[in-house]
Parts: sequence; C-alpha cells; structure tokens
Amino acid sequence: MTLIRTGRDAPRRGATRRRSRRRLDWASIDRWLDRVVVVAVSVALLVGVLALVLSLVL
Repeated sequence: MTLIRTGRDAPRRGATRRRSRRRLDWASIDRWLDRVVVVAVSVALLVGVLALVLSLVL
C-alpha cells in the first residue's frame, strides 16, 4: 500500500488542515458597545449637572 504524499514528498500525518473562517467576534463588538455606552452616559451626566448648576446660578 502506497503512502499519500504531499508536494514536498513527505508523508501526511493527521487530518487535512482547514482554513479558519473569519467569523464575526461578538465579544469584541460587545466590548466596544460597552465603551460607547459608558462614554454616552458620562457625557449625558456631565451635561445634566452643568445645566443644573447653570439654572441654579442664573
């Protein structure tokens, strides 16, 4: 029985390698969305406090 050989004339071992498919990484999207929400809430709180202070002072 002959061995299956690759182009470099070496014996093959194990299963054939599959190309890893580029999948959508939901974890990285979730981290970015968390950062966007933190920035948006921080800006909203800052604007609210600034508006309250200005309305009390003026």
